[in-house]
Amino acid sequence: MSDFQTVAGSEDPNARRGPSGEPHAPNQVGGTSVTPGRPRSLAGDAWRDLRRKPIFWISSALVLVVTAMAAVPALFTAADPADCLLSRQHAGPSGGAIFGYDFQGCNTYARAVYGARASLLVGALSALLTGLIALTVGMLAGYFGRWIDAILSRVIDIVLGIPLLLAAIVLLKRVASDSATIRIAAVIFVLAVLGWTTTARVVRSSVITAKEQDYVSAARMLGASNSRIMWRHILPNTLAPAIVVLTIALGSFIAAEATLSFLGIGLKEPTISWGIDINNGRVHMRESATPLIVPSTFLALTVLAFIMLGDAIRDAFDPKLR
Repeated sequence: MSDFQTVAGSEDPNARRGPSGEPHAPNQVGGTSVTPGRPRSLAGDAWRDLRRKPIFWISSALVLVVTAMAAVPALFTAADPADCLLSRQHAGPSGGAIFGYDFQGCNTYARAVYGARASLLVGALSALLTGLIALTVGMLAGYFGRWIDAILSRVIDIVLGIPLLLAAIVLLKRVASDSATIRIAAVIFVLAVLGWTTTARVVRSSVITAKEQDYVSAARMLGASNSRIMWRHILPNTLAPAIVVLTIALGSFIAAEATLSFLGIGLKEPTISWGIDINNGRVHMRESATPLIVPSTFLALTVLAFIMLGDAIRDAFDPKLR
């Protein structure tokens, strides 16, 4: 057998072959085979950066706990927050009342747990409505520009110059109904109408940057309509910064709702809210400070969790901050 036949016959039968039947040669870098990897996306880089941050995991855990508390409060307490007896007024911890009772004889811990529902509902729906308004205004102003941008930008400046809490107090004073549903809807509407401007500015800036990209020019050359370009090509690339701003705003809306309820013009009894409990605890603080400290701590941790989560996501998605 010739040397050629010996070499040819020793070829690895498992070697990968190309379309022409010849085996693929592995990529060599310094004598070492290298397998080309897939290019990383912005979301992939952001997730890899988030996984390394303890603040992301801590804030996420707090948000999940508060969300579960609002959705299924029975998982955290078996006590009824409406079960109040004056004979237990300012009584100390006992049984399921790990923080004792308030001035009405209600379980302080149970009320704090059930108070998460109203506060989180107002914050989440306010952020959702704010996002819809901000996306619509920001998309129109950033994409069409010219006189549309000029008018909408002036509207943003006017609303931005109105103090949120002061305007909310004035508007909510007009709501005469004591219905829990109506008051919750009124607080959500007022917070959203007054709090959409910052998100709209972020969306507008993102749209102005995105509409100059090559993929938008290609879609326009292929005959795509303005609505298709806006909602199919530009919108997905503006959602990330908007979500970051809305996550931080959600915490601010929760704090604003608690402030309005504390002042007596937001949510009212029999709705259970952290702001209402903080106000009641303030009045009777000399008899017992626990009914004031417990809902205040729940509120502070919740607001802090959403703000920390938003900051962590912002840092991960902004290449300049990494």
